[in-house]
Amino acid sequence: MTDLTKTPVTVITGFLGAGKTTLIRHLMLNPQGKRLAVLVNEFGTMGVDGEILKSCADENCPAENIMELSNGCICCTVADDFIPTLERLMAMPVKPDHILIETSGLALPKPLLKAFDWPAIRSRITVDGVIALADAEAVAAGRFAPDEAAVEAQRAADDSLDHETPLSEVFEDQIACADIVLLSKADLAGEDGLAAARAVIEAEAPRKLPILPLTDGVIDPRVILGLGAAAENDLAARPSHHDGAEDHEHDDFDSVVIELAEIADPAELAARIERLARDQNILRVKGHVAVAGKPMRLLVQAVGERVRHQYDRPWGDGPRASRLVVIAEHDDIDEAAIRAILAA
Repeated sequence: MTDLTKTPVTVITGFLGAGKTTLIRHLMLNPQGKRLAVLVNEFGTMGVDGEILKSCADENCPAENIMELSNGCICCTVADDFIPTLERLMAMPVKPDHILIETSGLALPKPLLKAFDWPAIRSRITVDGVIALADAEAVAAGRFAPDEAAVEAQRAADDSLDHETPLSEVFEDQIACADIVLLSKADLAGEDGLAAARAVIEAEAPRKLPILPLTDGVIDPRVILGLGAAAENDLAARPSHHDGAEDHEHDDFDSVVIELAEIADPAELAARIERLARDQNILRVKGHVAVAGKPMRLLVQAVGERVRHQYDRPWGDGPRASRLVVIAEHDDIDEAAIRAILAA
């Protein structure tokens, strides 16, 4: 079997809330005549992103072609979950023409790329490209680190220090592994924000990369699919903070699922989530909430103090269960405090 017969895989990575799911929804709606499959990795126990994508399933990407890995970070569960899931996709009666992988916002892409060298899949699958999404407004403001100013001050005070936060390492590893970087939410960043974000990424990138603005996940699929990068054979050009390490852990991050009663006012809930970001250093909140008197469920997605919510579909015959996944660095997860703020 030659490279020309391998099924291409596009790995879509990016920091929390960068817009990976929105991009994949756009690709599903514009498949360029290809039969797609999607593998979604969630951090936490709820498949919010998977549910969003399954609601967009059609003949080009049927629901059975959308699979979720929710038992941990995709780069840490290669043998137990990732490889078997890829094998199930490849064993389907109608094999997909292209596979999209949405990694967790906390995933390090290089260990994942190494998995494509496994004998079980190497002869059948190739990494067509790695697409890194970066929230332009957040990157321009330096919010990929909890306190970037303090880190830089510490470095300036002692040239022997190279003290980086876990968040900055995640960001840098994702940029270093990418073939293309997409600056998402370009409309919110504006020209000055885009220029600032581009400068940050150019400074971090180990080589010159295409850096393109993106709004609402809309981009010509021909720009990011069909790259033919064979990234699994190009690991040396994709440096990582964890090169040389036998393994890595994500103990720096944690998540908790909070169940809520029906709410009366989505704006009030949004204000509570904003408070979580300010008072508890919460990075990400996502989930579905029942609103009193409303037959549709409320989809809630927040990155820091930026909260977005919209009604996505009717509850139907299922339970009107309100659950939110809350993600933060490990020391900032205080379940009792989080629960008290959300349920206040």
